[in-house]
Amino acid sequence: MTDKLTVSVLGTGIMGAAMARNLARAGHTVRAWNRTRAKAEPLAADGAFVADTPAEAVQGADVVLTMLYDGPATLDVMREAASELRSGAAWVQSTTAGIEAIPDLAAFAQEHGLVFYDAPVLGTRQPAEAGQLTVLAAGPVAGREAVTPVFDAVGARTVWTGEDGGAATATRLKLVANSWVLAVTNAAGEVLALAKALDVDAQRFFEVIDGGPLDMGYLRAKTGLVLNGGLTPAQFAVSTAAKDARLIVEAGERHGVRLDVAEASAERFERAAARGHGDEDMAAAYFASFEGREAGDGEGEGGA
Repeated sequence: MTDKLTVSVLGTGIMGAAMARNLARAGHTVRAWNRTRAKAEPLAADGAFVADTPAEAVQGADVVLTMLYDGPATLDVMREAASELRSGAAWVQSTTAGIEAIPDLAAFAQEHGLVFYDAPVLGTRQPAEAGQLTVLAAGPVAGREAVTPVFDAVGARTVWTGEDGGAATATRLKLVANSWVLAVTNAAGEVLALAKALDVDAQRFFEVIDGGPLDMGYLRAKTGLVLNGGLTPAQFAVSTAAKDARLIVEAGERHGVRLDVAEASAERFERAAARGHGDEDMAAAYFASFEGREAGDGEGEGGA
């Protein structure tokens, strides 16, 4: 198979659009679709064909890449595309779909003769735009020559977790990694909220931990978005973080593990979204620490 592929990208939100752009820049033919067409249309300037329907988008595709909201949304879109799916094509499923959804997606792939790869990614808007994501992938060795060029275009490295995409080994690892990311994000917001409440200059906290084992680049990045008014455009939205946190909690429950921090994280993200921050960067969970939207808002610019 040639290294230049026809790749259908279904879902062109923050991550999907960046991945589609990098695929086009790598010389692949990209056919893009998004439920809200306006989010896909800018990709035409990068050489992508913007389709009106999922079925139109997957016509002639060597690889179908899905980056949608969750498992049920992904299955619905693939059903819409079913009439034009080519038997033998690879399906790179990059949505954070949750463990329970993967067997249904794998069964759909088998029914339609698709080679299924469970392939969620680690990273947010900036690494996605730079083609520096980490791809967590599971799927058959036979057929990887079709998906490797896709992974190389969107990511800096690929971590293979197994040969059966339907076993959800890549999704399991993604949930474990996300549990850490979401916990740290909420802890960063609470540090700023507590500093504000106690009338402590947040910079004094950073001075205390500077250069030591408690210091962390991610902490600096997320608190910086709050302190410097950089919550939009989102690197990773509050509403999506809330969904992922719930998937983590559900995975723990189904496997006999109580995840108190993940449960609290989900509640904080949901509270922040309910107060109008759903489309902002997940660092905006900071505002969930305050009783009302007005109590915490407007303080980010150099404050906290």
